[in-house]
Amino acid sequence: MLNWEAIFATRSTRMRASEIRELLKLLDKPDIISFAGGIPDPKLFPDEQFRAAYADIFSGEGVGAALQYSVSEGYKPLREWLQREMGRIGIDCTADNIFITSGSQQALDYIGKLFLSPKDTALVTWPTYLGALQAFNAYEPTFDQLTLSGNRTPESYRTAAQKAGGEVKFTYLSSDFANPTGETVDRAGRERLLDMAEELNVAVIEDAAYQHLRYEGEAIPPILSLEIARKGSIENTRTIYCGSFSKTLAPGLRVGYVVAATPVIRKLVLIKQAADLHSSTINQIAIAHVAERYFHEQVAKIRAAYSARRNAMLAALDRYMPAGTVWTRPEGGMFIWVTLPEGMDGAALLARSVETEKVAFVPGQAFFADRSGTNTIRLSFSCADEAMIDEGIRRLGRLIGGAIAAAA
Repeated sequence: MLNWEAIFATRSTRMRASEIRELLKLLDKPDIISFAGGIPDPKLFPDEQFRAAYADIFSGEGVGAALQYSVSEGYKPLREWLQREMGRIGIDCTADNIFITSGSQQALDYIGKLFLSPKDTALVTWPTYLGALQAFNAYEPTFDQLTLSGNRTPESYRTAAQKAGGEVKFTYLSSDFANPTGETVDRAGRERLLDMAEELNVAVIEDAAYQHLRYEGEAIPPILSLEIARKGSIENTRTIYCGSFSKTLAPGLRVGYVVAATPVIRKLVLIKQAADLHSSTINQIAIAHVAERYFHEQVAKIRAAYSARRNAMLAALDRYMPAGTVWTRPEGGMFIWVTLPEGMDGAALLARSVETEKVAFVPGQAFFADRSGTNTIRLSFSCADEAMIDEGIRRLGRLIGGAIAAAA
């Protein structure tokens, strides 16, 4: 038999299955209370609006164009809508600064391809979004821990990258309600990041997938907005803003976008032309149709629902979690990050939890580039109602409390 491993590219050895994708299979089991998948609640999708959008497309004169090949940059009316939306959050740009992708995950893959040569360094938070690690890993980088406080200097990052055989190429972080921690980088931290990126002369990758899901507190300007304010024009900036309609309108349509200076956009367009030519034309048109008419109403609806679920989970954690566990208190997003007592293993806890308590979550180790963080877990509150959240956290607290008692 052919030994495929012998002829695969060396980068294939760095590819790992997504632990989250595997856990999503648990959603099909009716007896499992799942806090695992960080996915939108399908009950909140604007299905009627999309039904009307596709009906309009198929009944109008533009159906041929909707089913045809299109430009790699993306559907222009959608990019123009995004241009106006970016202006609302302080990102002054043109439609030419916006590039449509097949979900923001594709954007991360393209960014890895564009910037990373083997042994180059990507600076990422500890923990960080698992999908970003997967996207960048294929290009054989080294990962170093991005910290916005403490004593790490730009020179220390540069020296470490050179010892690893390459250069620092970019910093990556989710600035608002990060996956997996739910934490938000404050304005001072964003400014420090820009200062560091200037000194290192690297790109800043701003993952804004959850930006619209704020439930309390004052919105902080995106990093790209702060940099435009510093430099006067998006064309002078090094920040690459990645957004998505997956958390607000519909993930199944796979429509994301990148906002950046035009030299970056031009390179991303070339990558797309070689990869898949363009994102689905008809889906882009449908997204544009629904966004134009319904986006802000939809955002208000999901904010209200997810805010109530976040509140329910925080209250349940306060009520049921044993001493020795701590957790984040996010102002938005879909996630709460729990740190267990030292020595407890999140993966082992999951196995026991699914078997005995019928509760699923994501072990935290998957989110660390160095595979540390074994005593952490990620909980998502987006797809469970408040009664399920209370019951699931009660069961989980009982399990953790029993494990702590057994180890004492």
